[in-house]
Amino acid sequence: MIALGIILLVVGFVTGISILWTIGVILLVIGAIFWILGSMGHAVAGRRHYW
Repeated sequence: MIALGIILLVVGFVTGISILWTIGVILLVIGAIFWILGSMGHAVAGRRHYW
């Protein structure tokens, strides 16, 4: 999810499409939150670890 967010950020920045930029930011933030929760030992979306 983090990688997809970064890809959408880059594509949105290069092409100037603002919706890709917005979706990329949202995916990046959600992926970072899931990563932090998974590293703290909390189950995320039914999984013990989130990569």
